[in-house]
Amino acid sequence: MAVQPSRQNSRIVLITGTSTGIGRATAFASAAAGWRTIATMRNPGHAEALRADAAEAGVELDIRILDVTDADAIEREADYCRRTYGGLDALVNNAGSAALGSVESLDMKAFRDAMEVNYFGVVAMTKAFMPLLRESSGRVLTISSVGGVVGQPFNEAYCAAKFAVEGFLESLQPVAKSVGVGVHLIEPGAVSSEFVANAGVDAAGMLAGAGPYRPALSAYLERTTRQFASSNAQTPEEVAGIVLDTLDGPSPAFRIQTSAWARDFVSAKINDLDGSRVTSMTQGWVGLA
Repeated sequence: MAVQPSRQNSRIVLITGTSTGIGRATAFASAAAGWRTIATMRNPGHAEALRADAAEAGVELDIRILDVTDADAIEREADYCRRTYGGLDALVNNAGSAALGSVESLDMKAFRDAMEVNYFGVVAMTKAFMPLLRESSGRVLTISSVGGVVGQPFNEAYCAAKFAVEGFLESLQPVAKSVGVGVHLIEPGAVSSEFVANAGVDAAGMLAGAGPYRPALSAYLERTTRQFASSNAQTPEEVAGIVLDTLDGPSPAFRIQTSAWARDFVSAKINDLDGSRVTSMTQGWVGLA
């Protein structure tokens, strides 16, 4: 689809990780709501499917290939936004990757990769696009997770990265506000998307190699399977609706949970000064009384 190089009266949003799940649903929702939407993804092989689905849905997307771990590509994309659209009104940091396993089962590369995509990717994107957002008094929205507040068994790498994201953006929020830029965290719980499938989890293989952690891992996997079942999880479209409300709202909160369940879950951390409330809860996930 040809995209005209003019902002006119439209607001411009760039979204990362739009090939599936929350990112894809958010791209469709923002375009349908009148935002000129730059939908980026790491894998070029997914672009044609997204283009075809957008045409069928009757929405226009500017589909771009962008790896949030590639500093040069990020700078080129910021330059593209300025040259093509004259600026940017909102950035949605959505690209992310799962990393299931515990400290003895994951190698250090898995920990570093989780930080590179989920944390450093957010920092790099925010840094590169902040000048454009200052000019437009725009907003940075980042898809975090309830796992960015509550540490979860067998998710040490993922939760560590999301904790880092939350600390970075909570620190940035007042500084960004001083120059007119809004900073907001979106915290979904379980979402029925391809995110977990894309983690490449081989449950049988993990259990076979879990050694002394097998009982705990088995209990965790059973609980997680229930949580991500369609009857318990939100849809990507439901989360996208929250993201769109945050893009459009007059004064959205800094931290936004996407469901009543997510709010209750995150609230378990509030005033849990010694950590006993959270750890008692999560110990139950691994079969401990």
